[in-house]
Amino acid sequence: MKFESSPIYLHSPGILCALGDDLPSLRETLFGGSSPGMCMSDAYSPGRPLYLGRVDAALPDVGFLPIEARSRNNALVLAAFQRIEPVYRRLAAGIPASRIAVIIATSTSGMFEAESAVRFRKEAGHFPQNFHYLQQELGSPAHMLARTLCAAGPTYGISTACTSSAKALVSAARLLKADMADIVIAGGVDTLTRFTVAGFSSLESVSAEPCLPFSKNRKGINIGEAGALFLLTREKPTDTPPICLAGWGESSDGYHISAPDPTGEGAKLAIHAALERARIPASAVGYVNLHGTATKQNDAMESRVMAALFPGVPMSSTKPLTGHTLGAAGAMEAAICWLALTDEGHRLPPHLWDGEQDPDDPPLNLAKIGNQTAVPLEYALSTSFAFGGSNACLILKREIAA
Repeated sequence: MKFESSPIYLHSPGILCALGDDLPSLRETLFGGSSPGMCMSDAYSPGRPLYLGRVDAALPDVGFLPIEARSRNNALVLAAFQRIEPVYRRLAAGIPASRIAVIIATSTSGMFEAESAVRFRKEAGHFPQNFHYLQQELGSPAHMLARTLCAAGPTYGISTACTSSAKALVSAARLLKADMADIVIAGGVDTLTRFTVAGFSSLESVSAEPCLPFSKNRKGINIGEAGALFLLTREKPTDTPPICLAGWGESSDGYHISAPDPTGEGAKLAIHAALERARIPASAVGYVNLHGTATKQNDAMESRVMAALFPGVPMSSTKPLTGHTLGAAGAMEAAICWLALTDEGHRLPPHLWDGEQDPDDPPLNLAKIGNQTAVPLEYALSTSFAFGGSNACLILKREIAA
């Protein structure tokens, strides 16, 4: 096909998460190992304080949107887009609306508004006037942004739990390679809700303390919220070091509704497919962003796969700094890889934990605060694993000037 071999470039991302809400501050909190938005709260688990990753930034007013599009989730989408809007306006100048696509992943959408509406109805006997059931529609973030921008290209949502926004970036790349779009706005957004926190609590997988991926003392995940959007084009960025989506892989092993295949076969399939598409050996990868949820089953599976495929490669799970942002996690962690690839100090995202390795799992080379590479990273790999055996892997590449 016409553009099958064309590089797919990732322009500067728009991010809001527990680490911060603009790239300069995010860069410093990430590599410094601090996260102002990670805090104890019972706002989403009344009477039971939990350690959560919260977005503290002021979000745009959504009052101008149709009632069915008014949600905190969509406000977070608009906030993330505001961070990349100047670049978008420049790239979109002269591009037909039909060539601009929007793909946004989510698992919560307007669930927060639905929860509030149900509580209101219980007291008042009717739903509030500001509630519409379509606020919960999983395609709402993508369609809201497309309508706001008058974009008329392919527009849809993806909801495959924790692989959702990694798949959104893959879908964007496919649209570009198939010549179905010239610009794709892609990423993910999820906001905290009582339903989400209660659901993971019912699986006995939520920790009331900071999570400790790969530690023998881990007690489960910390839930977080985030918005992370990229502009993907075939046009090379000129304002930052050019980063491209060099490879991706997906698989679905269907092992269990909520537990990963302990052999890691599905994870390996996705990783090998990404390496093959990027046309690189595993030894070319300089950093791995782990899924690293701090649940025993995920950590056991992932540590075996990573120790076998990437021995000695620096790795980290950044979920202690962001919380597990669910549908936004894949794009959020791709953005962390983007930050690592573009960092002038060659710093690596650190792995925060107590340093007490689980003796049942093979050890990994987990990056510490202050670790850096001798030369700029060229390849970074990110993994995402989800309920139902959904697996995704992304490989980002920094183009090195000859």
